[in-house]
Amino acid sequence: MTPAAALVALHAAVALFGFAGLFGKWLFWDPVVIVFGRTVVAAIVLGLISLGRRSDRGGPTFALAGNGVILAVHWVAFFAAIQVSTVAIGLLGFASFPLFVIVLERLLLDVRWRGPEAVTALLVVAGLALLVPTFTLADRTAQGVAWGALSAFTFAWLTVRNRALGDVRRPIAVALWQNAFAALCVAPLVFRPGGPAVEITPATLALILVLGAVCTALAHTLFIASLSRLSAHTASVVTALESVYGIVLAALLLGEIPDARTCFGGALLVGAAIAASRRATRPADS
Repeated sequence: MTPAAALVALHAAVALFGFAGLFGKWLFWDPVVIVFGRTVVAAIVLGLISLGRRSDRGGPTFALAGNGVILAVHWVAFFAAIQVSTVAIGLLGFASFPLFVIVLERLLLDVRWRGPEAVTALLVVAGLALLVPTFTLADRTAQGVAWGALSAFTFAWLTVRNRALGDVRRPIAVALWQNAFAALCVAPLVFRPGGPAVEITPATLALILVLGAVCTALAHTLFIASLSRLSAHTASVVTALESVYGIVLAALLLGEIPDARTCFGGALLVGAAIAASRRATRPADS
């Protein structure tokens, strides 16, 4: 995969991630139930694909089990953020994740910080500050941002870990086992005595199938594949577009219309993502 093709795959994955946020409003389920359904469907789809591709086969490892736990926490926090506030607030809290990537790359991979990376991260922070100007602990907006920040931290951690795995495991195998372990992680919460109630209808089944197969299995595989050619920081800033994609889709499909301040903050996120995308095509960043 060339750097340019990796960028296309990354942007496609991010658009699907943004679309996934809307399912938090369409599915009136507890976040752990949504995550369980999403990961079970994704694991089944990826498992069926792997059966026909011998090169994608590979057994589970402790590293992938750890990634599955992190992925489960990320998605539970992600849907919790959207359900306690709005799609925009949940996604914008998640948009802080480039900052966590910079810190984690320095701590875990001993990657030296560079000026352009700091600038793009600051643009993301500025966009977040404009989009969510009021922070009160009792406010549902603040709660949404807090859950979004937790989803951001866990996704940043997963991104750094997946970059290390990208050179030794096929993307489909990584995505398969991560989703399988994530499902196992939340299963005890779903099936515990007195656990969350679940109303299953043809409509909810269709939604969870699309969420698992398209917005998870396909999107996750594309995202992991892109990490083999792009730095984790580039992936992190481009992923800031998830909030923009999600806000646009929420406006079209849910009627959540952003104001001028939100649009301006989103423009800062787009600028940061474009800057990171341009650097990603240079040899020094691949």
